[in-house]
Amino acid sequence: MLLTGSQIIIECLKEQGVNTVFGYPGGTILNVYDELYKHSDEINHILTSHEQGAAHAADGYARSTGKVGVCMATSGPGATNLVTGIATAHMDSVPMVIITANVPKTSLGKDSFQEVDIVGVTMPITKHNYMVREVESLADTIREAFYVAKSGRPGPVLVDITKDATANKTEYVYTVPKKITRSTENIETESIENAVKLISKAKKPFIFVGGGAILSEASEELKEFVSKVNAPVCDSLMGKGAFNGTDPLYTGMLGMHGTKTSNFGISECDLLIAVGTRFSDRVIGNAKKFAKNAKVLQIDVDPAEVNKNIPTTESIIGDVKEVLKLLNSKISRVEREDWINHIEEMKEKYPLTYPAKELNGPYIIEKLYELTKGDAIITTEVGQHQMWAAQFYKYSKPRTLITSGGAGTMGYGLGACIGSKVANPDKKVINIAGDGCFRMNMNELATASRYNIPIVEIIINNHVLGMVRQWQTLFYDKRYSNTTLQDKVDYVKVAEGLGVKALRITKFEEVEDVLKEALSCDGPVVVDCLIGEDDKVFPMVAPGKPISEAFSAEDLKAKGLDC
Repeated sequence: MLLTGSQIIIECLKEQGVNTVFGYPGGTILNVYDELYKHSDEINHILTSHEQGAAHAADGYARSTGKVGVCMATSGPGATNLVTGIATAHMDSVPMVIITANVPKTSLGKDSFQEVDIVGVTMPITKHNYMVREVESLADTIREAFYVAKSGRPGPVLVDITKDATANKTEYVYTVPKKITRSTENIETESIENAVKLISKAKKPFIFVGGGAILSEASEELKEFVSKVNAPVCDSLMGKGAFNGTDPLYTGMLGMHGTKTSNFGISECDLLIAVGTRFSDRVIGNAKKFAKNAKVLQIDVDPAEVNKNIPTTESIIGDVKEVLKLLNSKISRVEREDWINHIEEMKEKYPLTYPAKELNGPYIIEKLYELTKGDAIITTEVGQHQMWAAQFYKYSKPRTLITSGGAGTMGYGLGACIGSKVANPDKKVINIAGDGCFRMNMNELATASRYNIPIVEIIINNHVLGMVRQWQTLFYDKRYSNTTLQDKVDYVKVAEGLGVKALRITKFEEVEDVLKEALSCDGPVVVDCLIGEDDKVFPMVAPGKPISEAFSAEDLKAKGLDC
């Protein structure tokens, strides 16, 4: 049938099973929004307060479901406002399709009103992107964009469409979406056999799990693999929930703010099995001294990640789920009692702690875990609160911690929380923020109130840029350059002004009752939690130091250092 480009866009979204889009209209994309209006009973559009919020919401939708998140914006500043959200998704391999409209084909390259080469701008931060100038190529381009976003190592894909291509007509024929097949073509039998030998000979193996295990939906295979290898398990920030965080073999997060057990255990192990992780600098610390006693077996779908940051003894390139299935069929359970007991002793010796009966971030988050029984989706901003959320909330299932890892995007969490809640209406969805991050995109509370999206926004408010201040305390002789936020902003009044219920916690004794009230609300609610400005995240590894030198507040005090 003969359809306009805008009608084709809508039909292609329906083909792909899209029922929710986040965005903000403008001049060049008006034709598309006109068609959205006509299909509002089939595709739910969430109007965010800012285009960046739309990108983060689509990201949260995607991370919490595994589906492709979709956002839209107009040309020029509308499109460029999406860039931070696109980069965030790119760094963490999040499947998204971003649809932008541009000036008409005849106006391209003439510095027309609101013209920006968004394809050029986003080329380094997308898995792929497209410029559509002719309506005849529009349908196939959108279909390909969804396939590229989801296949292999996922990522964001941008489709920029000239305004005349959204208005012109061409024939449209419904097409069943191309099936996504798991990447197995690079799995080599020799690599599998070598991996089995490494595992069978290891006396002190350690399993390190990253976000790839979640992206490949490999939790069940991972559980079986851990049971057979019979080894302790740690994870990256992106890998949380891939392996049950309450399992006795779990040792906590690895890296700069990982547990001492994970950091010391990796430093002692003789085989490190890396499952779907790219060895970020925040994980490995000093690369030359990382796991220096271990052979390294890396499993990853992306060959570019192998030997990039850490040299491997053996690697298996392929979808994590499929690789683990093969390994599970070839390995048998090995008893490693001495090694497991040693790790258990470290867990008892180096527990995560925080000051008792004092209002602080870890206590608030631990109480939140207790009240939700771990059955919630937690989104976060970036900073101290993010690390506390990783340390003190236990994640037993995948896709329950939604956070910006690679990009470390302040202002990410609230939009992601909205997207996650829209995608999971029956789940409790909570954003944990710092006051510095909350300032960046707090306008998205207006989005939550407009649609009465029942999210809980918890602000761990220390009136400073906490993580930066922590570094200034430890490494910059307490020169607090532009990190103090002691001003007249009242977040309770801000929230109420944006149509959201707001509560405040100022004392230790108030935490449980206020959190219970917030969790029982049937609309959006903000909880402003006032904590000390010098609370810190421990353990910590100093920049450039090996993870074997992780230290705590007690370690600093023992050396007579002020922390």
